[in-house]
Amino acid sequence: MFARFLKDESGATAIEYGLIAALIAVAIIGGVTALGTQTGNTFNVVAAEIAV
Repeated sequence: MFARFLKDESGATAIEYGLIAALIAVAIIGGVTALGTQTGNTFNVVAAEIAV
């Protein structure tokens, strides 16, 4: 029974999937943040040009 427990890798697979999902989430958050900042800057430039 102990040898079967040592060979069981289902928990390790779940942890790997969790780490991959976390990495993807961090990448998405970084991309959306950068895109949001750039979009905000663009709107500020357009608003400044319209105000002139």
